[in-house]
Amino acid sequence: MLEIILLTLRLAFFTTLSLLLLATPLAWWLSQTRSWLKIPVSAVVTLPIVLPPTVLGFYILILLAPDGWLGTLIHSWGFGPRPFAFSGLLFGSIIYSLPFAIQPLQNSFEAMGTRPLEVAATLGLSPWRRFLRVALPLAKPGYVSAAVLVFAHTLGEFGVILMIGGNIPGRTKVISTAIYDYVEMLQYEKAHLLAAGLLVFSFVIMAALYTFQRRDGQPWAR
Repeated sequence: MLEIILLTLRLAFFTTLSLLLLATPLAWWLSQTRSWLKIPVSAVVTLPIVLPPTVLGFYILILLAPDGWLGTLIHSWGFGPRPFAFSGLLFGSIIYSLPFAIQPLQNSFEAMGTRPLEVAATLGLSPWRRFLRVALPLAKPGYVSAAVLVFAHTLGEFGVILMIGGNIPGRTKVISTAIYDYVEMLQYEKAHLLAAGLLVFSFVIMAALYTFQRRDGQPWAR
């Protein structure tokens, strides 16, 4: 059971870290652009919220398959995300949790307005320095919200995980799929142990997030 918990935490950690890096430029662009592309890009980003996880997992599985265009490409390189492996789980988790990183960051960037950046521009700061020295510090609450939401969301993934990774012990078996296994085998005590632990952890982490938001005084995770 410890192996299952550690694998789940590892997946949540690397998903969160990857999304904080990958979502930043996209969230910044969405908060600043007036391009007609903003609407379709925003729709694509939020698709994982409304799509059934099994549908998303199915198409990711097709995409990563050896005969899929992405699968063919990464197999020819000899590296990259693979189905039924941790790298495949990570790839699927990043896509599945993308809106939970994008939306808090985009809200934070939009909430700061244009005034701080305009003042920084009058002081001679380049666009890159304005982003690093002004935008990022002001968006700190958004980063906290994004990190907490992505981490908690990844812990509870089931449909996407099962479609992409199966339920292989030591490789792709995480808490959510382990609970499903224990219930099928009528091992309710083990299922209760994992489910209750996940419930308590999720409650604590979300309560901490709302406490942080209330202290900050801003609705960063709208």
